[in-house]
Amino acid sequence: MAVAQDQVIFQWEGTDRRGVKLKGERQARDQNMVRAELRRQGINPSRVRRKPKSYNIGERVKSKDISIFSRQIATMLNAGVPLVQALDIITTASENEKLQQLLTTVRTDVEAGNTLAEALRKHPKHFDELYGNLVEAGEEAGVLDTVLETIASYKERIESIKGKVNKAMYYPAAVVAVAIAVSALLLIKVIPQFEAIFNSFGADLPAFTQLVVGLSRSLTSFGYLYLLGIIGFIVGFVMLKKRSFKFQHFLDRSALRIPIVGPILRKAALARFARTLGITFAAGVPLVDALRTVAGATGNEVFKQAVLRVREDVAAGHQLQLAMQQTNVFPTMVVQMTAIGEEAGSLDQMLNKVAEFYEEEVTNAVDALSSLLEPLVIVVVGGLVGAMVVAMYLPIFKLAAVI
Repeated sequence: MAVAQDQVIFQWEGTDRRGVKLKGERQARDQNMVRAELRRQGINPSRVRRKPKSYNIGERVKSKDISIFSRQIATMLNAGVPLVQALDIITTASENEKLQQLLTTVRTDVEAGNTLAEALRKHPKHFDELYGNLVEAGEEAGVLDTVLETIASYKERIESIKGKVNKAMYYPAAVVAVAIAVSALLLIKVIPQFEAIFNSFGADLPAFTQLVVGLSRSLTSFGYLYLLGIIGFIVGFVMLKKRSFKFQHFLDRSALRIPIVGPILRKAALARFARTLGITFAAGVPLVDALRTVAGATGNEVFKQAVLRVREDVAAGHQLQLAMQQTNVFPTMVVQMTAIGEEAGSLDQMLNKVAEFYEEEVTNAVDALSSLLEPLVIVVVGGLVGAMVVAMYLPIFKLAAVI
């Protein structure tokens, strides 16, 4: 997140009225503005300098950083710390350069008279519509600290679900990557050594051994072409996924059909749907507006389009549970719980119960998958290595039999 073009960040050091040494950062147009602002706060600045630029290319603001920030500011406001001071403390304590710049901009906007919701909405990449709506509702009702506590809990639950889903997806990918890396290493480094020995035999090699030797020659001679092809495929895949809605929808729909992993993704999407809609509806956001926010929070295009269809039906006057049933995406249990919540006037509570159920289901499914994949890693990698060892020793066994 870039700092405003006419302002830069300055680092300062000084002492307060009691002589206690302080230091921090300020965003301003020049050093004089920083010194004037510090003096208004009762701080005598001894040193003010422009903050040097950071070149940490890999550093960025992640959703986990926003989750931690939400918990920190909620805790400070509950403890009675003023909003601007809380933002200043969190900014100074952060070790992430990009997050510091983001929070510095937010603090400057709040100091200029903007509400926290207005300041956050200027950064939609990090604070989505749901975040802004909830903060605005909290400020208008005078319960900002309570609302931020709710947001922090929500963010932590969503991050937990996201982490479990990533674990379910990345673990199989890691197994395949390790297997490919080990196989490539053997084909490039080990097999050529055996090939020289085979050539000295002057005898025909077994078909399986010839296959492995052929793969080794191909990889050794054209390995760079294979590598370029893999890189090109990955880059093309990522670009197509970002730019093509149809391709993204196809991928998400296909992912839901993958054995074992698909049900985990479906349950995670349902958990995010129920949790987000429950917390938004409880904050007083109209249902039609809440559904628009919820659609983007499901994390899956299939569910996103289903929620948007539900929103259209609700806007046309249909009940939420009937609109959900028409999509054929939501399980019967979710529809029935929603119907009970609508009739009893406790929709947010019922949705939170649905979210808790599916969050627990995701946790159990991921734990079961991890237990299943651990021995599978050994079997796959061991099988590949064992197959190559057998291929290399088959000619030796054949030669020994002849002798």
